[in-house]
Amino acid sequence: MKPLHTIIITGVSGGGKTTALHAVEDLGFYCVDNLPLPLLSDFLQTMQAEPSVDRVALVVDARLRKHIEDYALAYLALRSSGHIMEVIYLDAQDDVLVRRFSETRRPHPLATIDLRAGFEEERRLLAPLRAEATLALDTTGMTVHGLKQLVQDRYAHDGSRLGISLVSFGFRYGVPTQADLVLDVRFLPNPFFVEQLRPLAGTERAVSDYVLSAPDTAEFVERLDGLLGFLLPRYEAEGKVYLTIALGCTGGKHRSVALAEEFAKRLAPHWSVRVRHRDVDRDR
Repeated sequence: MKPLHTIIITGVSGGGKTTALHAVEDLGFYCVDNLPLPLLSDFLQTMQAEPSVDRVALVVDARLRKHIEDYALAYLALRSSGHIMEVIYLDAQDDVLVRRFSETRRPHPLATIDLRAGFEEERRLLAPLRAEATLALDTTGMTVHGLKQLVQDRYAHDGSRLGISLVSFGFRYGVPTQADLVLDVRFLPNPFFVEQLRPLAGTERAVSDYVLSAPDTAEFVERLDGLLGFLLPRYEAEGKVYLTIALGCTGGKHRSVALAEEFAKRLAPHWSVRVRHRDVDRDR
């Protein structure tokens, strides 16, 4: 039977599980919300027999109290049997979770009065799945649209090869929480200090030429190109499905953007590549 790419979406209530599920559903994943563990094996066998399905996503939450630990064991067994298995774990600060519940006016599945106690109980129950997370996100500062975009950036390709997301960002706005590799390019010449380049973005030819023509940039690009040439096939052979490489400069508008675009061109002939410039449109 064909192996399935299976994502288990879990985490604290209010963390964004439904948003993440809708995000992958829009990408073509067959999705089920809160599937009981005793049905998991039959469900996957049914999906394996369905020619049009090769990717599935499941939401697992703390309402399945007695099955949570067994779900973690089942996850490991399925991965050992050849399925591509991932866990997305979503959480946020308690104050934000409380506000989200206040806005939606929905009851917490484990708490009738003390929401914070309910969040802590969920974290305790979900710890075995949290330990297996391939993507753990703190959604405290994320909008619904931001979380959906982040999840879709990661899972947009079909999984036939290692999928690479290149994210440019500004350190002043924080490091992307989903990054697997973070590269600080603030040592390179900064177009911000060139008056005619300051208002332009790294996607503009003038800025790109300025950044890439610097001797330090040329050496950095060649060294990183060699490192990725060594790493990426080995990540893929080890079973990694997605890799997020974040390149950061001060504001996320010039150097990191130009380099993300450059590496997208270099990697695209061999890998499934997506580029996102997180902070390019922020005001300085």
